[in-house]
Amino acid sequence: MSRPPFRIVFALFPGLTQLDFTGPHQFLTRIPGAEVHVASRTGGEIEAEGGVVFARTERLADIPACELICVPGGAEATSAALDAEFVAQVRRLGLSARYVTSVCTGSLILGAAGLLDGKRAACHWAWRHLLPLFGATPDPGRVVRDGNTITGGGVTAGIDFALTVLAEVGGEDLARTLQLGLEYAPAPPFDSGSPETAPAAILEAYQARIAPLMPRREAEARQAAARLGRT
Repeated sequence: MSRPPFRIVFALFPGLTQLDFTGPHQFLTRIPGAEVHVASRTGGEIEAEGGVVFARTERLADIPACELICVPGGAEATSAALDAEFVAQVRRLGLSARYVTSVCTGSLILGAAGLLDGKRAACHWAWRHLLPLFGATPDPGRVVRDGNTITGGGVTAGIDFALTVLAEVGGEDLARTLQLGLEYAPAPPFDSGSPETAPAAILEAYQARIAPLMPRREAEARQAAARLGRT
């Protein structure tokens, strides 16, 4: 008797960060027996940051269940957290999934879906402070596991996240083989990938750059948390 497929659902929304999705997708599609669904609230086209368009997405409501749900982040993650139907579908699938996962600010959407209460979770460092609004404990780890919840930090951490999932589902040898085949051997020319290692002037410049976004995103996160009965 053949084994049932390992169904993976990527839940996309307008304004997502494409690498949050495409990085893990590149790896997780190689899980033996994987059946990958790229879905959104309405189906059809979804435009990511920078104008990349993903076509022919499925409707989340049409997917009965999955073994793993992955929610990417993006500039509009907190807006997506206020999309009641999108969040309801994420919650529905997440409640019965074997693994509940996210990359970057996708964890805020998991939080809005009520899937992170009492859990440790990762998020992009600039928005990690919003996780407690949803009853989650912020964790600075690049990949954080708490029970069946696996969350990745900001953007590029999605590949580390994917390798963690691969080792869990298919074994470490599979993860190592795919790491080799996809030549994932990061050696960045600069050591500025975290607030702890970036030069002070670079950190200050980035914080000034995102400062105008803070009020709206914090307000949206608080509104999403209020829908869960949290303040």
